[in-house]
Formats: sequence, structure tokens, C-alpha cells
Amino acid sequence: MSGIAHTTRFAPSPTGALHLGNARTALFSWLVARATGGRFVLRIEDTDAERSHEAALERQLAELRWLGLDWDEGPNVGGDRGPYRQSERAPIHAEALDTLATRALTYPCFCSPEELEFSRKAQLAAGRPPRYARTCAKLDADEAQRRVDAGRRPAIRFRVPDGRTIEFIDHVHGPQRFLSDDIGDFVIRRADGSVSFFLGNAVDDSAMGITLVVRGDDHLANTPRQLLLLEALGMRRPEYAHLPLVLAPDGRPLSKREGAASLSDLHAQGYLPGAIRNYLARLGHACGTDDWLDVEALSRHFDIARTSHSAARFDEAQLRHWQREAVTHASNDELERWLGARLDALGEEPKQQAFVAAVRGNVLLPKDADELVRVLTADVLVVEPDAAAQIAEAGADFFERAQALFVQFEGEFKNWTRAVAESTGRKGARLFMPLRSALTGTTHGPELAPLVALMGAERARHRLADAQVRASVR
Repeated sequence: MSGIAHTTRFAPSPTGALHLGNARTALFSWLVARATGGRFVLRIEDTDAERSHEAALERQLAELRWLGLDWDEGPNVGGDRGPYRQSERAPIHAEALDTLATRALTYPCFCSPEELEFSRKAQLAAGRPPRYARTCAKLDADEAQRRVDAGRRPAIRFRVPDGRTIEFIDHVHGPQRFLSDDIGDFVIRRADGSVSFFLGNAVDDSAMGITLVVRGDDHLANTPRQLLLLEALGMRRPEYAHLPLVLAPDGRPLSKREGAASLSDLHAQGYLPGAIRNYLARLGHACGTDDWLDVEALSRHFDIARTSHSAARFDEAQLRHWQREAVTHASNDELERWLGARLDALGEEPKQQAFVAAVRGNVLLPKDADELVRVLTADVLVVEPDAAAQIAEAGADFFERAQALFVQFEGEFKNWTRAVAESTGRKGARLFMPLRSALTGTTHGPELAPLVALMGAERARHRLADAQVRASVR
């Protein structure tokens, strides 16, 4: 990017959970600010009173913090560009509406939804793109007042100038060019008195000093409307970067059936924030390295100009890859906190710490630790079919000898297994596979020595004895 220190923003509506597309937009906005030495602003677009909920907002803020994103200005932080809730910015919006009205750039529209839909269908049937037919554009002031006096509540439309070309450079899609004749006069204040997205969003971005707006490319067609408004108001226009959508693997909108529709879904499944950051930073963006990157390194490797023009597709395999990297780069203390109460069955803290150190290479998500804890603590071991076959192949004599030597060497793993090898003539997989099968009930898993230490000598000896009995019943 250029040497500009950009002020960016993320402006969620508190109407539900943050999905992956929102999260990527927030991350990219944050990375632009950090990469350029700028500022990141959080603004809440809560003007939809019926759908906005305080609980949803608190959840969104918590998820952003969990992801590792902080904001320089916004809710619970403050700053000199507030208020940071759009619902508290009504006086600013009203001033903008008054300015446009004074300049004769707006007019009241009394058209009903039914009339607008009829007009839209008629234009489509005639092969024309639907746009407002300016039905109310020529109403004189007296007629408009009579309708208001009769109880009709008008929307306010912006007069789009004819014959204009609106151009801007998008940081993702490059040069953009729109004709004003294709736009049509649009609503900037609804009949209920609330301002539309077109006006509120554009005015707030400019008034708050946002220099680069990062948002989804479903807003690309809104940008010329907003640029016309800012020009009419004499307000500075920001630059824009419109991100392609995030889709499911089959090309449809991402949904809960993929198991990753929202940040809260991923959080609940046990994905680590570093995994999501590394994954999202590469979702439709050429990061420049395949290496694991911490937060600071991510901003150094980020350039929004390297964002793909095409929609990105969610790839669970890639997310799991970065989760593996996150687990690998986490400290034992971090993983212990991550696994939390799942470790309680192991007993005291030192044993929990030893467990994390032993199994960290075999745990991708917290639920993966459950089976390992069960293996170490169960009184009755469940033996998988492959493990049962290994036990049967080794034979009862092998386990009788292994059990006797285990008692002799007091469970000291290295000396014990060496003695079992010398006594039975088995080595390598022929030695360790039946031992693992007998002691853990499975043919795969973490290194065996620390598992034996964690399960304790008495439990290990009983399992060897059970394997001897199992092997004798053929």
C-alpha cells in the first residue's frame, strides 16, 4: 500500500453473530490500519431498532476481542470522533438532510410500496433496468403539504444529477465507473424518519475521518450513490476496498451446515484465535508466505491490493491446518487453559501439565482430549478391533512376561521395554504395537512412555493382566 496512514473502520449491526465474512472484513480493516500505522475505529450501526439487541452487540464485541482485534476508538474506548453508535448520531444526519434540502437536492416521496413494486415490474417488462420513475419529483410544495396534512408520511429522496459519470479507484477491483442515469433518485430518509444506509453510512464515514472503507463487494453498487451524496454535502470522500464474498465449498452462501458460519461457532468448537487469523488473512488474499504468523507479522505481510477479485470459498481442511499450527505454536500453559475443565479427571495440576505436554501433538480440538483423558482414567478399557487383533497376535505368554517384568522394573518404561524385548525376541512395531494396544486400547496415539506414567503403575499392570486374559481366549 501507499505510505498513507489509513484510518479504517468496522461497522457491524448488532443483529446477530459475526459470520466469517464479517470477521474477515473486520480483520482486513484492522490489518490495514496496523500495517500503515493508522487507526482502527469501531462504529455500531444500530439504527434498526427492531433488530438491534444489546446482547448481540456485547457478543460481537467479545468475539472481536477474542479474535485479537482491538480498536483505537469506539464502544468502551471512546475517542474524539464519537458518538460510536449510529443511533446517537441523529443530529449529524439531520444536519446533512437540512443541507441537502436547502440546496434543493431532495424531495418528499409519497409513493407506496405497492406503487413502487408495480413501477419496477413495468420497467422490467419493458426491458428497462428498474429505477425510480420520479413520480413525486415535480410535486409543488403546496401539494406536498396537503398530503402531509392528510396524514401521509413521505420518504425523502435524493435528486441524482443526470448525465454524470461517477468514478473511483477501488483498492481491490481497480478503476470503477458508473453512470448517474443508471442509478435513479434514491431514498435517504425513510417514511418513519430514520435515515437510510446510503446517507447515514456515508456521512458517518466522512465525519469520522475514515480514509479507507473496507467492506463486502455487495456494497460496490452503493458507492456511487454515497459519493454523490458526499459531493453534494461538500464532505471529503474516503477511498474504498470492496472484498469479494466468502462462499461455501459448493459456491452457495456459507451457512451453519458447514460448521463454521460464525465466529461463535468456531470458538465453541475450540478453534484458537490465531488459527482463524492466519486462515482469514489468506482467504482470498495472497499473504506472501505459508509460514505461521503472529499478529504483528500478519500486519507486515498484509497488503489489501493483493486481495483476489473472485469470491473466496471456505475450506475446512485449510482451517484445520492453521489450527494445527496454532496448537503447535501455543505454550503448554495456553493449551492447559484452552482444555480447561476437560483435564479435571486427571487430578492435580502437575499431572494436568504433564498430560498437555504429552498429548499436544495429537489434539486438534478440545474434544480430541476427551478420549485421551478417558484412556488414562478409565477403570474398564474399551479395546478397538485393531488393538484386539494385535493383542491376540502377541499371545498370552507375551503379556504374562510383560506383566512380570513391569512389576520387576517398577514401571520404569525404558528399562522395562528393553527387558521385554530381550525376553520375548520382539522389537520395533512387533514389540510396541501390542503393548500400546493393551495399555491404551488403540493402535495409535501419543508417545507411549508418558501415557504409562500418567495412567499409573497399578492401572498399567491391570491392563497388561487383562490383555493376557484376552489373548488366551482365542
